Amino acid sequence: MHLRIVVVLSTELDHVVKIECVTVCVDYADFLAETLPWNMANFEKVVVVTSFADKETQELCRRLSVECRPTDVMYADGDVFNKGRAIDFGMGFINGKDWICHLDADTWLPPMTRHHLMRADLDQESIHGVDRCLCTGYEAWRKFLAAGPAHQHDYLCRVKVPPFPLGDRISLPDHSGYIPIGFFQLWHGRTQRRYPLHHGTAERTDVLHSLQWPSRNRVLLGELIALHLESQPAALGTNWTGRKTPRFGPSAAPQSVKHYGS
Repeated sequence: MHLRIVVVLSTELDHVVKIECVTVCVDYADFLAETLPWNMANFEKVVVVTSFADKETQELCRRLSVECRPTDVMYADGDVFNKGRAIDFGMGFINGKDWICHLDADTWLPPMTRHHLMRADLDQESIHGVDRCLCTGYEAWRKFLAAGPAHQHDYLCRVKVPPFPLGDRISLPDHSGYIPIGFFQLWHGRTQRRYPLHHGTAERTDVLHSLQWPSRNRVLLGELIALHLESQPAALGTNWTGRKTPRFGPSAAPQSVKHYGS
């Protein structure tokens, strides 16, 4: 009698998702010191673009062994703060053939971000965005960390919303709806899309970037919710021409004024 033994190996593999990140941080090292140690694990490579004068950001990147590229291209041709030009400059130091993420210095991604991006059905022809909640004040941020934020997902099905107000989305009727904005934008290098260079401040550059994709290729990733850190409530556009808000730290407690977003 012959006994045939058949061994079947079944392995569920995640998609291999290689992501490089570009972050512009000029006078935002206090925020970056809080977000970068968490965020850097989600990417193959992180490039931080800063100014030559911002020594604090340069030293932070050295300490965390993250590539830092000082430049003053954001001030060229008399521009006040051309963030698009700084982002495009940073993209010159990544491979750019896989996934590219632009992430703001004051944006925190949950620790399982990479895991969920690997499981997501990302479309290489689309630009992707996420929602974010607004965490105002250093004390609120530290309380959130102390509570253990590592598990934004539980019971294999639920996405837990952080205990902060949900930030607004951008939807322009003239452009057929949802537009991923600059705190988190994820797209594939195969599209060969660069950041717009012709806008002299941080205003609207991110919107112009997203509008390079038609509405059917602008995708909200509902399984991830980021945090936007802010030292105190600020009017919309306060920092579009450079940092105006107070430092993010124990002495920068939020004021009791109406919040308009920043």
